Amino acid sequence: MIKLNFQTQTLQKLRHLINPQKGNSYDFLEYTLNLETGTVSDKLSNNSVGNINERRTQILAVLLSHYSLANPTPPSGKLVKFKDIPGGYTYEGAFNQRAIQPIVEVFGENPEDLPEAAKLLDGLRLNLGEISVKVTALKGIPLTYILWTADEFPASASILYDESASNYLPTEDLAVLGELTTSRLIEAKQFLRTK
Repeated sequence: MIKLNFQTQTLQKLRHLINPQKGNSYDFLEYTLNLETGTVSDKLSNNSVGNINERRTQILAVLLSHYSLANPTPPSGKLVKFKDIPGGYTYEGAFNQRAIQPIVEVFGENPEDLPEAAKLLDGLRLNLGEISVKVTALKGIPLTYILWTADEFPASASILYDESASNYLPTEDLAVLGELTTSRLIEAKQFLRTK
């Protein structure tokens, strides 16, 4: 378990935003956040610290702090590419390299592993592209992953956000959340291999 350095008011805002169904904890991407203490644990790890290194700790702390300031709105149902989120074109190259390309590299040759990994993160299989899944990264922010395997062309992937995502996080944070979700899908695949 790792303690994220939150102010008390941040935890209160998160509790109000998330409205947890089971006590004072919130599960997301196979992490469990204690909304009283600000500690987070990794359910994909076989030990107490797991994949929560210092960089990941900082990422989680910043994302959740910014998320606590969200203006929740119902999903629009309209899926958009990252570049179509206001200001997304600025981070598009890095987003493609850090969030999309790893999906192609890890799941491109074994596409059926993607729905299995997503299921571990409470994701759902969809019927878009060749293989697709929806993973709710944080409450109100579903990410849709679409994968096309190599045939006549090299394997490719896309990540789509609901148009309402920018009501929850700034664009740069949405890029980081995409990268984090991709990392968690890859870690879920590795976790499934060890079982």
